[in-house]
Amino acid sequence: MKKGELYGMEVVMDLYGCDQKKIKSAKELKNFVTKMCQLLDMEKFGNTLVHHFGHNCPKTAGFSLLQFIETSSITGHFSELWCSAYINVFSCRMFDEKKTVNFTKKFFKAKKIVFRKIVRR
Repeated sequence: MKKGELYGMEVVMDLYGCDQKKIKSAKELKNFVTKMCQLLDMEKFGNTLVHHFGHNCPKTAGFSLLQFIETSSITGHFSELWCSAYINVFSCRMFDEKKTVNFTKKFFKAKKIVFRKIVRR
């Protein structure tokens, strides 16, 4: 790798006050991934994995998702109790973090979003 060359980037998003119907629906979560990949011109690799976890503790009960993309992955964890979502988009190919954040907030109808961009070298 040449000096100053980037390996990739990650956008880490914490969303609060999300629409319960969205975060409780495996179909909606898969739809989110499909639309995110289309928005960022990313190629899905395999099916979106969505599973409901955390049944022993109310704050952790909810879906988790994983979608491999040709340049890395999209992951998400959702708390039904707190109406929150924790989503990461990582890619070795640079992408528009503003589009990513705006689309995610709008899709989940979140009242608040906190995000960070991490550049990987």
